[in-house]
Amino acid sequence: MATGTAMFDLSGKTALITGSSQGIGFALARGLAQAGAAIVLNGRDTTKLSDAAATLRAEDATVYELAFDATDNAAVAASIDGFEADNAIDILINNAGMQHRTPLHEFPADKFEQLLRTNISTVFNVGQACAKHMIARGAGRIINIASVQTALARPGIAPYTATKGAVANLTKGMATDWAGSGLNCNAIAPGYFDTPLNAALVNNPEFSAWLENRTPAGRWGKVDELVGAAVFLSSDASSFVNGHTLFVDGGITACL
Repeated sequence: MATGTAMFDLSGKTALITGSSQGIGFALARGLAQAGAAIVLNGRDTTKLSDAAATLRAEDATVYELAFDATDNAAVAASIDGFEADNAIDILINNAGMQHRTPLHEFPADKFEQLLRTNISTVFNVGQACAKHMIARGAGRIINIASVQTALARPGIAPYTATKGAVANLTKGMATDWAGSGLNCNAIAPGYFDTPLNAALVNNPEFSAWLENRTPAGRWGKVDELVGAAVFLSSDASSFVNGHTLFVDGGITACL
């Protein structure tokens, strides 16, 4: 087994990141590429996907594009199986997700169902499709993107909170079922990061002031600050870490 900084080297590995044309997904794709991995970008918007791929290729990354709807189980399986016919996916980061903010007693039923499909079904669909190949090889890394809302609630996002709690428990289930086959299944729970998903909050002075006072670090997170956790969980450095949710949140879950 590699030692020292070599434990974090991802050279020769291929990583699929869902929802990776922007925001956290793109930052993680770039970070894993810088650690040596070939990258498989995923999204539904082929134009945005191509633009993201071009950016990474200009930085000398090896990049593939795999456009599929992660909520569609059959489409996911077909895409993953097709890619695996010629390439092995060693690392999966389940990042696809959405948010919808409405008081719970007024929350639209269709949005609730959409949140379930986007935030939970995608983790199951892509995780299962990749795991079948990883199990056959006896090795693989799966990282699910949870949230600070995995542990905390906030007004107006109760269904989102429920989905992210489910992601953490599904991660534990993946580890329980698949660790014996050589897979490491963990989650990263970001705190409040300046991303397109959080644009409405970032642009709200009152909320930003509240967040800065509530977070021990005193600020919003920067997406690049998630890269270290992702590289760690993707690498040999975390070989005996399984079923864990790693909070990267500036300390917000550590204090009242």
